[in-house]
Formats: sequence, structure tokens, C-alpha cells
Amino acid sequence: MGRLVDCMEVGVSIERAKELISACKLNLSLETIHLDKANGRILAKGLVSKVNDPRFDNSAMDGWAVREEDCSSNNVTILRIVGEIQAGSENVHRIKSGEACKITTGAPIPEGADAIVIVENSRIEGENVIITGQAKKSFIRIKGENLSRGKLAIPEGTYMGSSTISLAATMGYDEISVFRKPIIGIISTGDELVMPNSEIKDWQIFESNSFGIAALVEKMGGKPVRYGIVTDSVDQLRETMDGAVENCDALITTGGVSMGDWDIVRKIMETEGEINFWKVNMRPGGPPIFGKWKNKPLFGLPGNPVSSHLVFLMLVCPWFSATYHIEQTAPPNLGKKVRVKMKNSVRGAENKLCLRRIRIVSGKNGLQASTHTHQGSGNIHSMVAHNGVTLLPPNTDAEIGDIIDAFWFN
Repeated sequence: MGRLVDCMEVGVSIERAKELISACKLNLSLETIHLDKANGRILAKGLVSKVNDPRFDNSAMDGWAVREEDCSSNNVTILRIVGEIQAGSENVHRIKSGEACKITTGAPIPEGADAIVIVENSRIEGENVIITGQAKKSFIRIKGENLSRGKLAIPEGTYMGSSTISLAATMGYDEISVFRKPIIGIISTGDELVMPNSEIKDWQIFESNSFGIAALVEKMGGKPVRYGIVTDSVDQLRETMDGAVENCDALITTGGVSMGDWDIVRKIMETEGEINFWKVNMRPGGPPIFGKWKNKPLFGLPGNPVSSHLVFLMLVCPWFSATYHIEQTAPPNLGKKVRVKMKNSVRGAENKLCLRRIRIVSGKNGLQASTHTHQGSGNIHSMVAHNGVTLLPPNTDAEIGDIIDAFWFN
């Protein structure tokens, strides 16, 4: 092996792999974008609310603004109608004892009122309203009860989605600062690969990894660039990787990382690249490579599709998170770590974190999980038939009824 791999680590734990990967995080520039373009972007500067939310006391219901002391839940009350307030109108009303003001949801509370009677508990008779139900203070939304002016509401590193975009607008922002999308080059390797919908021979398979990995890159806020298929040729791989690093911030390859004579990603990285580690104590997905090619981070993922997806989850997602200055492993739209009760037994892996595919369902007694289809790392259908994976520690089996850690995909 060349001098660049003399110090590489072999067979590392997930935790050690994350440490080495995080040390190679990117230093991304920032962009200012309109909220219309914010979906899926990563916030680079936290947002402090410019206003109180609500901005003023307002009604949560259609009904009548009243003084609570005027109304009794046990008696019918007659109040004089002194006005009407709609959402979006200026509040110029003031009520006194024995009076009521008709009000719509979102309208400001008139001075003197401290409770709302819902419209269903009333009827109008001439200039009066007959109250037949209880007046409730809880039907008034208090100024600033959701969010106070000057409070940090959306921290740096937040994955912007529908709710956070809406909150940003609520706080008075139409533009936000986000990290530039990292450009990730994706290269698939293997003589056996052909593009989908191509003419295919008996010994060939359709290439699928680059499409799935590209989708994951997008979910992590990156911009994927697929460089197609590279045959098992070191020269062709070198040319493709050299071209890709000219335009990309990092590279992801699939295939060619194991022990075989034709595992060209491992070979070229050993002789011409820089390897931080090779092999991780996880199953499936044991033989990934991480290092640098021409000073750009390179993730060498296994060729089996399940392995490539799960290595992305366990290793590439934390690298994105480190780049975005956040602690979470994956954004909320990718999934979350949960506790599940097993409905069938699952065998773990010797000295390795075990990620068995499981189907997670919500029941009366919490989340339950079970396995369906065979668990081969080449069976991408198992990722479709299931919606999560076990996180079984090394040398640990799960029996029926055991409660274990799992990752639940969205």
C-alpha cells in the first residue's frame, strides 16, 4: 500500500467513523433566498421573531366577546349588543357590564371583554343576545402567547419545511439565509451495470444505486450530479473522478470497495487517494471507504443497493449534519430514532451494529415491528416492503416482545 493509506483505520465502529467523517465537513458559503425557494434548504442564520404572535389579543372562536362575570353556565343571560368586530378590522369597541360584542375568529378583543361565548350557545332577539352557555377565557388568544418578539424561534441548521417556512413568514421574514447546496457527484461502478430501459444481457443488471443515492442527497439539502456508469477500469474511474471533483464538493461512489480483484474504488484509493477508514462494524454495509480524492471528501459505498442506502443513512447523513453545524443525524423528513416492540425474533450480528429491515406500525401499546421478505443486502424490495431498520447493538439478538431501538423512515 502507498503512503497515503499507511495510517488508515480498518474495521472502525460507527462512532469512530462519524468522528473521522465530521472532521472533513465542508465550509459552505451562504445564500439569501426568498421563502418561495426555501423548501428543503438548510437555515444558516437563526431567525429571531420580529413580532409577538399573536400580535394582539384575539378570538379563537366565532361568537360573542363578553365579561365573564356577566355570564353563568347555570343561567340564561341577556346582554345588549353594542357592535360587531371582524378579523382584519380595527378595534374601536369597548364593552361594559351587561353588554356583548359580536366577534369572528381572529378578530381583536374589545376593551372590557375577558371571555368568549361561542355562537352555538346564543341566539339574537332584537337588540339583545341570549346567552345559553358558558363564557370561556380560554377562547381568547393572548398577545405573544405563541411567540414573543425577540425570541429565537428557528435555530441555525434547521431543515426548512412547510411549518418552519410558515413560521418564518409569521415572524415577518420574506427572505432567509441558507447554506449553499453542496454539489455531490455520484458514480456507479461495475461491468455488469446498464442503464434502466436499455437492452440487457443475461449477465447484466439495471443500475439503480445512483438514482436512490441522488434522492437521498436531495433530502439532505444537497445537489446531486449523476456521472453514470463506470466499468471496472481504473483508468476510466480516474478520469471520471478527476472530472467530477472539478465541479463537485464531494464524491459518492457505489460498488468496488470490497476485497475482490475488480474492486477498483478500493484499489485506486489505496494507490492514488487518501483513505481515512475502510470497513465499518455494521451489517449490512460493512466495507465502505471514506477518504479524499484530490482533497475532496469521497464516500465509497458498497454496490448492493440496501447496503448503499443504509451506509448513506449511518455515515453520509452525519457528514451533511456536521457541514450544516447541526447535531441531528438526519432531517425530520428522512426519519427518526424510535423504540419498538418486536413481534418476531431477529438475529443480530457478531461484533457489528445490525440493521435488519422491519415494518413499524403504531398500536394501542406503542410502536410494534416485524420483519417481512428476506433480508439480503441485494434485495432493494426489502426497503420498500419495510419502513424502518433495527439498531441492534453488536452481539445482540431481539426476541418476541423485546423493546429495541430502531430508525423509522418517513
